[in-house]
Amino acid sequence: ALINYYCQERYFHHVLLVASEGMKSYGSDPVFRFYHAYATLMEGKIQEALREFEAIKNKQDVSLCSLIALIYAHKMSPNPDREAILESDARVKEQRKGAGPKVLYHAGLFLWHIGRHDKAREYIDRMIKISNGSKEGQVLRAWLDITRRKEPYTKKALRYFEEGLQDGNDIFALLGKAQCLEMRQNYSGALETVNQIIMNFPSFLPALVKKMKLQLALQDWDQTVETAHRLMLQDNQNLEALRMLALYYLCREGDIEKAATQLENLGNALDVVEPQNAQLFYTITIAFSRICGRSQLILQKTQTLLEKAFSLNPQQSEFATELGYQMILHGKVKEALKWYKTAMTLNETSVSALIGFIQCQLIEGQLQDADQHLEFLSEVQQSIGKSAELTYLHAVLAMKKNKRQEEVINLLDDVLDTHFSQLEDLPLGIQYFEKLNPDFLLEIITEYLNFCPMQVREYPLYHLIKAQSQKKMGEIGEAIKTLHMAMSLPGMRRIGSSSKSKYRKTEIDASHRLSVFLELVEVHRLNGEQHEAAKVLQDAIHEFSGTSEELRVTIANADLALAQGDVERALSMLRNVTAEQPYFIEAKEKMADIYLKHRKEKMLYITCYREMAERMPSSRSFLLLGDAYMNIQEAITYYEAALKSGRQNYLCYDLAELLLKLKWYDKAEKVLQHALAHEPVNELSALMEDGRSQVLLAKVYSKMDRPDDAVTSLQQARELQARVLKRVQMEQPDAVPAQKHLAAEICAEIAKHSVAQRNYEKAIKFYREALVHCETDNKIMLELARLYLVQDDPDACLRHCALLLQNDQDNEAATMMMADLMFRKQDYEQAVFHLQQLLERKPDNYMTLSRLIDFLRRCGKLEDVPRFFLMAEKRNSRAKLEPGFQYCKGLYLWYTGEPNDALRHFNKARKDSDWGQNALYNMIEICLNPDNETIGGEVFENLDADLGNSTEKQESAQLAVRTAEKLLKELKPQTIQGHVQLRIMENYCLMATKQKSNVEQALTAFTEIAASEKDHVPALLGMATAHMILKQTPRARNQLKRIAKMNWNPIDAEDFERSWLLLADIYIQSAKYDMAEDLIKRCLRHNRSCCKAYEYMGYIMEKEQAYMDAALNYEMAWKHSNQTNPAVGYKLAFNYLKAKRYVDAIDICHQVLEAHPTYPKIRKDILDKARTSLRP
Repeated sequence: ALINYYCQERYFHHVLLVASEGMKSYGSDPVFRFYHAYATLMEGKIQEALREFEAIKNKQDVSLCSLIALIYAHKMSPNPDREAILESDARVKEQRKGAGPKVLYHAGLFLWHIGRHDKAREYIDRMIKISNGSKEGQVLRAWLDITRRKEPYTKKALRYFEEGLQDGNDIFALLGKAQCLEMRQNYSGALETVNQIIMNFPSFLPALVKKMKLQLALQDWDQTVETAHRLMLQDNQNLEALRMLALYYLCREGDIEKAATQLENLGNALDVVEPQNAQLFYTITIAFSRICGRSQLILQKTQTLLEKAFSLNPQQSEFATELGYQMILHGKVKEALKWYKTAMTLNETSVSALIGFIQCQLIEGQLQDADQHLEFLSEVQQSIGKSAELTYLHAVLAMKKNKRQEEVINLLDDVLDTHFSQLEDLPLGIQYFEKLNPDFLLEIITEYLNFCPMQVREYPLYHLIKAQSQKKMGEIGEAIKTLHMAMSLPGMRRIGSSSKSKYRKTEIDASHRLSVFLELVEVHRLNGEQHEAAKVLQDAIHEFSGTSEELRVTIANADLALAQGDVERALSMLRNVTAEQPYFIEAKEKMADIYLKHRKEKMLYITCYREMAERMPSSRSFLLLGDAYMNIQEAITYYEAALKSGRQNYLCYDLAELLLKLKWYDKAEKVLQHALAHEPVNELSALMEDGRSQVLLAKVYSKMDRPDDAVTSLQQARELQARVLKRVQMEQPDAVPAQKHLAAEICAEIAKHSVAQRNYEKAIKFYREALVHCETDNKIMLELARLYLVQDDPDACLRHCALLLQNDQDNEAATMMMADLMFRKQDYEQAVFHLQQLLERKPDNYMTLSRLIDFLRRCGKLEDVPRFFLMAEKRNSRAKLEPGFQYCKGLYLWYTGEPNDALRHFNKARKDSDWGQNALYNMIEICLNPDNETIGGEVFENLDADLGNSTEKQESAQLAVRTAEKLLKELKPQTIQGHVQLRIMENYCLMATKQKSNVEQALTAFTEIAASEKDHVPALLGMATAHMILKQTPRARNQLKRIAKMNWNPIDAEDFERSWLLLADIYIQSAKYDMAEDLIKRCLRHNRSCCKAYEYMGYIMEKEQAYMDAALNYEMAWKHSNQTNPAVGYKLAFNYLKAKRYVDAIDICHQVLEAHPTYPKIRKDILDKARTSLRP
């Protein structure tokens, strides 16, 4: 069960460890050996895995799954052994016929783990059948059912799990039952099941994690926290437990400081257990930033995590968008705008970034620009569904444009309905709080407050809340206006107010009145209006003199003095505060802060907190005193005193390290130089201390911007470390790993300095030396791989990426690098493998998804695409609003023979700044060639014309050309190559009219482009196509043969494919089938989903009267066209008929007629004949 859990979670190193333990305990059990091999394979050691699979392929129980795994492994290889694949495939088919239940079970289980659920279902159904209802098989079938995540299947799966548990506590069945019950919202039942697992398998930590989440779903916070602590006892860096504790302190206890501490612990744990997982650094922050009430302390923590995520993956627009959102929460609108612009630069189709950008525009009063952007987004919203955030922006804009109250309130009501609909059926948990987004709800409430009755508006608190909301949103000018309105309310001023007010007298709480004054001081100060702030504060001093609120005014006055740079005046205001006065602690905290940050007087800083603890002894004052001591690192005194009593160098190191953290670089340098100023030493411990000190000194020099001194210290450290490594093996063998790690760190630091100086050769030399000391250091390997790519050495880059992924399969940067390299090498299956890994971790990365769709098409595996759309929707409930999602959906539908649906989806992305241009090009191509015909080809022209309504088709084609011409006007190329591509498309439009003058005009243009752009494949193909339309076949053939001699490249991949097919068409017309076959096979090597290539191959086989082979090729064309092309269906049915496969012919006829009831000839030519042939 643990192996199955880790396989499903894709923790392959865990699988390896568990399998190794199993092999030790059970004497090389074949099942454990199989999973050891599988884990080895998934860690990138393909050859080693192949050897392991070969060794067990004849072992009982695992023979069939080993053969399937051999095929899987060979396909993962950079250079797949085709013969070995065919041999294994043949053996699979042979063994499958007589396979027993256990053999089928392990084969099905493995197929489930690698994501081939339908195939797994076939094996398991058969296993259950021949074993008379095996419980083990039923449990696995139930897991396959809940993978579908649909209610009928879930219900059926629960029954299977129950049956599987009749003979005892099967952990695999218990886990499945818990999952089923949770999906059906029976959290108590799920918890009871998980408790069974914990009771019977106490070391199975995933069950504790599941229990903790279920307890929260049941809203039992106390039990949730207890389980989190229990998890921490067994694994003190358990990310889920740390996240849960932070959530508890923030949401349940309202203890900001403890929540911040847990978030810091969580960040530290992430640095250790997931240091490169940018996505996890990002996702951790989302819920906390939205539920923290804009606490600066929490936001600082989440911002740090987010910045780490962005530094790990600076190409991720989602991270930049979130940073923009957090800047809004900080009230930094300018910074927010920068981040949103960055996000839109990285991904111009990011709706969330555009929404944030529009929000900033609205805050800054740029109503016209915001209106234009909202108009675009409205079109998207109409086509793909509602967004609460987008509707909210419409409401804000309507408000600012003084639209009718009813219209604005209706929009706000709509916002709430849409927002709360996202929470339906969600259990209490991290995702619930993330979707709830209390901060957003407060913004909505603020807008509602604009329509409160006048009685509410007569209270300053209403205006204060509104102004604070405006300030948080960066609308400083609006906040000032709101507060001035509050100041004019009756009852706001004691001094100078008329007793004959036309309003009724209103009693206002003094605290609320002062809060309005102080908020107005703050917003004037933020707006740069220091004089206005001082005037309001002076009014407050007069207004609240002698009241209980007087000291708050004093503290605010001190703040203003500090802002004006007058530190002494600020202190003098606060010195006379006594313990008897309200707000004594706040005043002392302010004084302490001034002493530390402005006067750098640590003792006076501490004195303030000591006085607090003495005058007002309480748990709060003592905690504040403890924190104060930690803030100034009183340990310095201890170190300095200890050093005076003796010259212990390790104390010098600790002191210098502390000074470095405090940014006291000069003192740190002096301490280290003092520690290193001695006669040469030979003792091993002394050499080690000197090496450490030199490394620390280099860090100090780096902070002081003295790179040359830093490198000198590192070189000295390197020499010392070389001496240490020679002796440590014999004298202190336990210290070897730590010393090797330090040696690697020294070399890596020298390499970093070399990169900064653009001395890449030297950097490579030192990174390689670092790897000699630490062969598996992931960071070093990644940096070295990047350097090799910079140096244009893809093979070396590939080697290091592969090594890195063996050690850290989740390394996103290395995975993306590997995918790029594999694509360059035309190894699409390996590229797919790497991109799938990225999408498993970040399903809504649409740039990666679009590339994966193309790669899967080239691998002939488009059926694998839909699950990635489901993953994206599961990760992001607003996925369908994203232009990137729409673009990817359009791409998939286009590739699977659904051009009309593809057009609709591309249309939803066409206005987007990131995806729009590509969407337009694809739309134009679909308009010009919706059925993916070989333009200029003649082989299928007459046959297809006979089968289809040519008049209707011609009218449709003319309309499509006019649409394409309109779309062409929307293209706005930004590069020279972009302009050339536009010109190519314009001339394809001309050719599509089939008018001789237009085709000749296009031919001239293509010829000009080909003359100015050497070996320009699209232009040469355009020339050949024009020649074919003009019936100048020899000239067309000459251009196509020229293309056929060129080396394939990924940029022109589509045009290479079209040119090979057109040349094959010419050869087929001349009955040169062998030459045509070579081109078709070349086409299929580059694109195994190429329907037209299979169709041509089927045609050749049909001509040679090899009807069975023809049918096999038409089957592939039918499959890869998603069974949507009736002409292909006709040809397949016809060849089934000729091959005497009458039942298959009838089935295909029914499929064609169901989709195209009036499709000509198929009923008479094939269906009736096949039925007649079946009759005795």
